[in-house]
Amino acid sequence: MNILVFSDSHGDVDVMAELTARWRPDRVLHLGDHFSDMVKLHLRFPEIPMQGVRGNCDAPGSPESLRLTLEGATLLLVHGHRQGVKEDLERLYFTALESEADLVLFGHTHRALHEREGKVEFFNPGSVGRGWPPSYGLLRLGEGPMSAEIITL
Repeated sequence: MNILVFSDSHGDVDVMAELTARWRPDRVLHLGDHFSDMVKLHLRFPEIPMQGVRGNCDAPGSPESLRLTLEGATLLLVHGHRQGVKEDLERLYFTALESEADLVLFGHTHRALHEREGKVEFFNPGSVGRGWPPSYGLLRLGEGPMSAEIITL
């Protein structure tokens, strides 16, 4: 299963649409800022399942966190502003442990990151809209070990 992971799109739906058309993923995940961009993207690709969480720039109504089990892997999706990820990953680490997540996906910082701390693997795809440089993520689940890749635009 190939999963595209976007965060902090801030209105750049066309970039996400180009990448979705290129990869034709099995699923798209959006980590907030702007959740509505994922809704617009889904209108263009209604056949692709899409899920996401809201960020600090999003209106209430969509979930702040989401726990998914896909192909045997448990993923925790958050934007990261509630866990203070711009300061450090300590609160996010304990949130991930409580959720028994194999991989915690977050955004908010606009900077890509992929690292492991103890039992927790952290993955921030960066900002597809306003990153330094812009980037997104590709997860591969299922056949073989899980892999997570950051791709710079």
